[in-house]
Amino acid sequence: MIQRRNTRQIHIGNVLVGGSAPISVQSMTTTYTRDVASTVAQIHRLEDVGCELVRVAVPDPEDAAVLAEIKKQIRIPLIADIHYKPELALTAVEQGVDEVRINPGNLLGGRESFEKIALACKEADTAMRIGVNSGSLDALDRRSAEIRKVQVRLLEDGTFERIDPAIAREQERNDLTKRMVEKALEYCEWADALGYQNYNVSLKSSNVLTAVQAYRLFSEQNNTPLHLGITEAGTLVSGSVKTSVGFTMLLADGIGDTLRVSLTAEPEEEIPVAYEILRALELRSRGVTFVSCPSCGRVEIDVLKIANEVEKRLTKVSTPIHVAVMGCVVNGPGESSDADVGLAGGRGRGIIFRKGKVVRTVPESDFLDEVLKEVATLLPEAEARMVYPGDGELGPVSAGRTRKEGYKSQTSDAE
Repeated sequence: MIQRRNTRQIHIGNVLVGGSAPISVQSMTTTYTRDVASTVAQIHRLEDVGCELVRVAVPDPEDAAVLAEIKKQIRIPLIADIHYKPELALTAVEQGVDEVRINPGNLLGGRESFEKIALACKEADTAMRIGVNSGSLDALDRRSAEIRKVQVRLLEDGTFERIDPAIAREQERNDLTKRMVEKALEYCEWADALGYQNYNVSLKSSNVLTAVQAYRLFSEQNNTPLHLGITEAGTLVSGSVKTSVGFTMLLADGIGDTLRVSLTAEPEEEIPVAYEILRALELRSRGVTFVSCPSCGRVEIDVLKIANEVEKRLTKVSTPIHVAVMGCVVNGPGESSDADVGLAGGRGRGIIFRKGKVVRTVPESDFLDEVLKEVATLLPEAEARMVYPGDGELGPVSAGRTRKEGYKSQTSDAE
């Protein structure tokens, strides 16, 4: 069992962060914030899949001016993302946001601006995130982007010196993470001096090892709650992998109180990835633990389409439940019977399991309908209706068994 680091507890709206509170999941909208209807609609989609905190970009006064209107229409705490202009943070606080996020690397006005924002937050009981990004303090790979090779040079005393690029990169990383942490601690000291402590810190980088090292170094020196992020992580696949690697290293050390999986994708796609990481480490149990077999030559049903469709239709489920979709006779029955609801399919038919017991055998054309119908019986009424609207309304997913013709031929040959 992972022992979480004991941090100071704060609140962002009605969400507790740090201390013994669960690790909360965040995302950020991609809309122009001033477009209230589009922004609210996207936040509602995020709420549906389990987002617990949402951040919106506030680059201009037009965006800051509509924050109160957005907040009135959503159910989760609203965070204003501020860069450069301190007056936008002050307007955001006046508009009633639950948190402002500032970046020490690009806040104009230095300490004077910071103190104005911190005092406004203190008076309004608004949280603050001190967000340090490596890119704002000089990019780690500004020089290391060049291809480096092991070099040997002759010194004046006649000896040779070997220069290893890996060592040079490590030295650069050590220097960068030290400066990131020093900047974060400096802002923490400024806030503490004002008697304001409802803040958290992030130390993000697009380089996984840089972020991990910075978070670890800060954690050794301060008990402020931490927001985890691998910034500019990448697309759905590359970003999920990089974020999972970084988060796992940190969460396994007990580091992290709230997090966002930053992907070049729709914000709604970030949330399932975040919960999957937390479930894998047994840090959160929300939602569906989904198991499906890998593609291999033993698969006898169109498991790819069926598994993807089942998983997609279960994204709005918050009740902890274990679902398996398996497509062969080797691992299928075992994995399916271990789940709350499982399907073990083969040769155009499948067995539906419920908590280890066989419920019925169904044709492949009914797989989606039957699996979701069974899942719905284990859910609260509201979630059950989302998952399974009624008989015959889902329709078939698969066009048929993927190896159907091959098995016919083998049967004919044997005869």
